[in-house]
Amino acid sequence: MTAKSGCRCWLAQFAALLLIALGITFTLDIVAPQQLQAQSSVRPPAGAVTNVIEGRVPGSALGNRSNSETWRAIRKGIRGTVSIPDKKAGQLVQSEGDSWRALKNGPIATWGALGLAGIVALLVVFYLIRGKIRVDHGMSGRTIPRFNDIERIAHWLLAVSFIILAISGLNITFGKYYLLPVLGKPAFAAIAATGKWLHGYVAFAFMTGLVMILVLWIKQNLPDKYDLQWLAKGGGMFGGGSHPPAKKFNAGQKFIFWGVIWGGLGLSATGIALLFPFQIDFPAGMEPIQQMQFATTWHSIIALGLIVLVIANIYIGTIGMEGSFDAMGTGEVDENWAKEHHSVWAKDATKAKEDERKAKTAPAE
Repeated sequence: MTAKSGCRCWLAQFAALLLIALGITFTLDIVAPQQLQAQSSVRPPAGAVTNVIEGRVPGSALGNRSNSETWRAIRKGIRGTVSIPDKKAGQLVQSEGDSWRALKNGPIATWGALGLAGIVALLVVFYLIRGKIRVDHGMSGRTIPRFNDIERIAHWLLAVSFIILAISGLNITFGKYYLLPVLGKPAFAAIAATGKWLHGYVAFAFMTGLVMILVLWIKQNLPDKYDLQWLAKGGGMFGGGSHPPAKKFNAGQKFIFWGVIWGGLGLSATGIALLFPFQIDFPAGMEPIQQMQFATTWHSIIALGLIVLVIANIYIGTIGMEGSFDAMGTGEVDENWAKEHHSVWAKDATKAKEDERKAKTAPAE
C-alpha cells in the first residue's frame, strides 16, 4: 500500500468514526426534546403555587412580616411549598446565583483571558529566542513507523473535536465582549446558535477520542527511569547539549497526555451534567441549581486550562520542532529525528524495521 492510499484509508476511517459519533448525538437531539416536552406537559392548577403571595410565605416561620423582612429572608434561601412536580420552584430567589455570575464573569473570564494571552506571548518569545528546534544531524531521508492508522484516527478525532469545542466554548465566554460589538446582533446570534449546536454534538466525538487514546497509549505513558533525566535537561528544548534519552513518549508528552486525560474526564463529567440539566445528581448533596452552577464553573475552569495546554502542544507539533508533525501526518518519522528525540524507542523501532526487512528478503526454504 502506498503512502497516498494509506492516508486516504485512515482519513476515510476517521470520517466514518466521526459520522458515527455525530449520528449518536443526533438521535439524542430527537429524544431529549420529547422527554422535556413530556416533563413540561404538567401544568399546575390555579393557586397551586403557594410560594410568595402578597408579602406572605404560607407555612413558613415568617408569618405576617413586612415586605422588606420577607424578601430579606427569601434572599437567604428560605423555601416555600409547591404542589407541582418541580419542587425547585419552591425557592423563589437563589442568592448564590449572584456570586456564581460574579465569579464566572469576573475572575474566571479574567484569568482565562490572561492565561490564553500569556501562553501565546510566551511561545512567541520562545520562538524568537530559540527558533525552530532542528534535527542536529539533518534529515536522513529514511523513515520508521511511529503511529499506525488507529492511533492517528484517535488523535485527530480528539484534536479536531477539541478545537471545535474550544472555539464554540470561548465564544460562549468571551463572544459577547469581543465579537458582538464587531459583528452585530444578527450575525453574532447566528454564530452563537451554531456554536451551541456543535458544542452539544461534537462533545460525544471528543469523549470517544478520549477513550481511544487512553486505551491505546496508557501503557507507554506510565513513568519510567528516563523521565527524570528528561526533566533535568529540560528535554533539550533550550539547546546547549544533546537531547536526553526517551522511550516512545518523553516526560513532557506524558505530562500533556495525563493533562488531557484528567482534564477531558473533568470536561466530560461536567459537560454531561450540563447536557442533561437536573437529570444527574452531580455532585451529590447539593441543591439542583447549585449543581448546575458548580458544573458550569468547573467546566469553564478546566476548559480554559486545557486550551492553554493544547496550544503549547500544537506549537511543538507544528512550527516549534522540525519533523514532529510527520508523526501524526504520515505516521512515519525520520530516523535522525527519532534517534535525537526518542533514542530508546528509536533503537527498538529501527531493529524491528530491519528484522522485518530481512524476513521479507530471506529466501524461502
